[in-house]
Formats: sequence, C-alpha cells, structure tokens
Amino acid sequence: MKSFLTRFGTVIGGMMMSSAALAQEAGSSYGGNGLVAIGAALSVGLATFAAASSQGKTASAALESIGRNPGARDALNQPLILGLVFMEFQALLGFVIAIMWTLK
Repeated sequence: MKSFLTRFGTVIGGMMMSSAALAQEAGSSYGGNGLVAIGAALSVGLATFAAASSQGKTASAALESIGRNPGARDALNQPLILGLVFMEFQALLGFVIAIMWTLK
C-alpha cells in the first residue's frame, strides 16, 4: 500500500509540476484551454503506467514459469513477446490520443 501511495503521489506531483513548468503567457498562440492539457497528461500518464505495470507482471510470470519448467521456454516465448507488443501499443496509443487532443 505504501508503494502504491508513493507512486500515486509521484504521478500527481509530476502532473502539477509539469503544468507550472509548461505554462504559457496569456497572449500565446495556444488556442486550447487547460482541461485539454490535463486530459492529455492523464492520457499519457495512465496509459504509460498501465503498460509498464502490466509488462512487469507479464515478464515476472513468464520468468517464474520458465524457472519452474525450463522445457516450456520455447512455448512461452512467442505469446510473451506478442503480449508485450500489445502492451507497448497501449502506451503509444495513449501518446497518440494526447497529441491529437493537444493539436485539435
């Protein structure tokens, strides 16, 4: 629980600091409002967090099963790589959605 609260606090703190660091003056050419930026930050942050945590759990489970049964290494390799590719695609999709919202 302490680990989760630390990670959650880091994500929230990073979002707050990034909005202050990337703030623009009132006469800037950016036509969107602040809610689009918050939505884009949440999109990237949550997609990246979900992909990273699921990749860690997948790799952990695969290595544990290979450790218990070394003969199953060849059978686990292809599904492991395919699963990691889909998880990475999830993170990239969150980034693409954030870019589309920001440039709208």
